[in-house]
Amino acid sequence: MKNRDITLHINGEEYRLNVAVNRTLLDVLRDELGMTETKYGCGTGECGACTVLIEDKAINSCLTLAATMDGKRITTAAGRADFGRLDHIQQAFVDEAAIQCGYCTPGMVLKTASLLAKNPDPSEAEIRHALEGNICRCTGYEKIVKAVKKAAQTMPGRAAAVEPCKEVVQ
Repeated sequence: MKNRDITLHINGEEYRLNVAVNRTLLDVLRDELGMTETKYGCGTGECGACTVLIEDKAINSCLTLAATMDGKRITTAAGRADFGRLDHIQQAFVDEAAIQCGYCTPGMVLKTASLLAKNPDPSEAEIRHALEGNICRCTGYEKIVKAVKKAAQTMPGRAAAVEPCKEVVQ
């Protein structure tokens, strides 16, 4: 099998690898780099458990050849946390109890990040459409949709709702 030298930028770290051209990005992340937060689900791009961000776009890593990712900036669910602190999306999933077994959660969180990067104020219909292709067998989708709404509301840089100043009469 032919190999190829590639450089991946994953969660802010650079990795120089020699990979077989037929290995998927999921294989490399899990088997070679030990990044098991990216889950193997169906292996056919149907469940979304293997979702990662490539340059802020959600993709199924089980369908992506690692050799084609040379030089790309990749984010896994672990890359969303900052020194062990959950980011606003991960915290929203915890706060809304949108996690049960947790197997789908990394993919759901990254799909949410991709959605909010494009649309910081999505409607419920837009949220449900964006999450198509990510399957959850435990929670149903109501809590997940609530978590995405909360993540949109708590997104850093978003102006907090401010009550108008009241005029003071003396």
